[in-house]
Amino acid sequence: MSTRRETLKRSAAVASLLAAAGFPQFAQAAFNKSAFEAKSVKDAIKAAGGASLVESKDVILTAPDVAENGAVVPMGMSTALPGVKAMLLLVEKNALALAAIFHSSEALDNNFATRIKMGQTSDVYAVALMADGKALWAKKEVKVTLGGCGD
Repeated sequence: MSTRRETLKRSAAVASLLAAAGFPQFAQAAFNKSAFEAKSVKDAIKAAGGASLVESKDVILTAPDVAENGAVVPMGMSTALPGVKAMLLLVEKNALALAAIFHSSEALDNNFATRIKMGQTSDVYAVALMADGKALWAKKEVKVTLGGCGD
């Protein structure tokens, strides 16, 4: 099982290889360092390319009401909207807000699932970044009973 840090290092290595091979646009899509280093939800969305934030019932976040172990919290997000270029999963009270980013295209079904770490009870955001720059979001509070981030 890989840690988040190992995954980020591997993503950076893939981005470097793609850039060296002459594919800088793929390298940028593979790893967005400034988005992953952002401390707040708004800063992470901005760094990922989102401009105007709009709450939307078309973005669906699936998360538990209570996470018994903050080290492995199952999350899901989806939308049927056209024009989605990426979907982000963010945790407001984690030290680094962005937990996951999934790049998309018209050929993909925007339905993603993963497990994240949460250090404490927090609002979790699912954000659909649209081609026109809008950032459509949904949020849910997830209560953590046993911390996983060491915050």
